Amino acid sequence: MKLLGIPVLLLFSGLPAVWPQTPAPAGPPPRPITLQQALELAARQNLDLMAARQRRAFALAGIRAARQIPNPSLDFEASRDAPHETFLITQPIELGGKRARRTDIARQEQTLTDVEIASIERQVRRAVREAYFTVAGLAAETARRARVLQLAQRLGEIARQRFQAGDVAQLEVNQVQLEVARAEVELRVARQQETVSQERLSALLNEPARTVWKLETRLEDAAPVPPLTDLVDRAYQSNSELEHLTQELRVEQARAALLRAERVPDLGVVVGGVFNAAPDFRAGHHEGLVMNLPIFSRNQGELQQSSAQQRFLELQSAAVRRSVSGAVQVAYYEWDARRAEVELYRDTLRPAAERVEQQAEESYRAGKANLLTVLEAQRSVQEIEKNYLDSLGALQSAFAALEEITGSGLD
Repeated sequence: MKLLGIPVLLLFSGLPAVWPQTPAPAGPPPRPITLQQALELAARQNLDLMAARQRRAFALAGIRAARQIPNPSLDFEASRDAPHETFLITQPIELGGKRARRTDIARQEQTLTDVEIASIERQVRRAVREAYFTVAGLAAETARRARVLQLAQRLGEIARQRFQAGDVAQLEVNQVQLEVARAEVELRVARQQETVSQERLSALLNEPARTVWKLETRLEDAAPVPPLTDLVDRAYQSNSELEHLTQELRVEQARAALLRAERVPDLGVVVGGVFNAAPDFRAGHHEGLVMNLPIFSRNQGELQQSSAQQRFLELQSAAVRRSVSGAVQVAYYEWDARRAEVELYRDTLRPAAERVEQQAEESYRAGKANLLTVLEAQRSVQEIEKNYLDSLGALQSAFAALEEITGSGLD
């Protein structure tokens, strides 16, 4: 033991027990925020969502364009034949409800745009929820690493006291110093990861990158989930993919109605005047009607394409509707498994591991256990604590996935 401790002693003799910390520059105070506040802030400020909502203005302009009445045409002719000049105005008059059908298509397309915006809103909601609890999880990991460092420092103090009393060799003191150094490095890494996660949350909320968030919704605060049957019913009504297919079908049905309306011929009303038809007259009036005859082209091919597209959308909607139930069930059982895992760690594994750690430390202090036993007990507790935090993060992520598949807020 003495021979083995000499090189280790030389290695650590120049190392301080605690590495010097560089003072952090002063920054803005932490900004408190709850999960609900983060979701509301993202709904107002998220850049992807703001860009998607701009498409609504485009769709509303399409409705205005569809309502427009056809412009009249102006014809003027001058020739050597009598009458020498002809001035005509032709006003097309749409028959068969074409203008109303066009407007209906534009309205259905605007509704489809709203469905797509709602889908992006759900995606942003899920991203914000996951980013929020990622920050919460890494903050908890930073706190865990700080506790690990405190435990290592406390164990180092016990080892030094026992070394001074002649109960242990210098090697044990050096081993504990190594654990302290490792805990300090891991704590620094955890703090950096927490900073990166804070900046990702700020990006989603469209806030300054250096904003320090003080999360007021805890990682352990898991929202209750309705029964599975209720979730399936909600998904049938609000699932984004199913809503999109249903609205696409309505757009195609409106387009088919316009194609049938276009079979009705339009009427053109012609009014004008004729001039310089000497010696009969110098000026006269001219009236007439113009109508196109839909003899050869009656949108037969277009209507056939529309019918095939409608049938495709109906079959695809039926397939998605059948798969929605299965997708909700998978997401629900994933959430339920994560919930059971969290309860197992919280109620059984963590308390048992902490008791073993306390007993090992007390035994080492009393000289009834060696250093390796204490270190192994601490590592076991650290592993269980880390797994517990990971299970909490997985539970929140499963909840976010279930909420997006269902298509409606669950909290």
